Amino acid sequence: MGDVLLALSIPVLVFGGGIYAACDCWWRRRHPAPPSPYTHRAARLAERDMLLLAEEIVDDAYAALGPLYDVPATSSATGPDGPPAALSSRPSRPAPTPDRAPSPPAAVRKP
Repeated sequence: MGDVLLALSIPVLVFGGGIYAACDCWWRRRHPAPPSPYTHRAARLAERDMLLLAEEIVDDAYAALGPLYDVPATSSATGPDGPPAALSSRPSRPAPTPDRAPSPPAAVRKP
């Protein structure tokens, strides 16, 4: 008789667990929990941490690579002819020679 009760207790436990899960689901649908303010606060704090980390990365990159983009401040680094053509803001023109005057700028054509 003990074996029969043990064999029948397993389906009763499974059925009881299913009834409990169905009732719990129904109760939670009828009575939802209010949204937690801690989740919004945690999201704001995580966003602030992410922005600070990104700002630190950009600052480090600018500190490391910034001198590559700066225009030289002294004329000794540029040489006797001025800044290199790649750093000059004006288009390069050949230097005038004593026997040749600089050429006039090209005429602007209107469409």
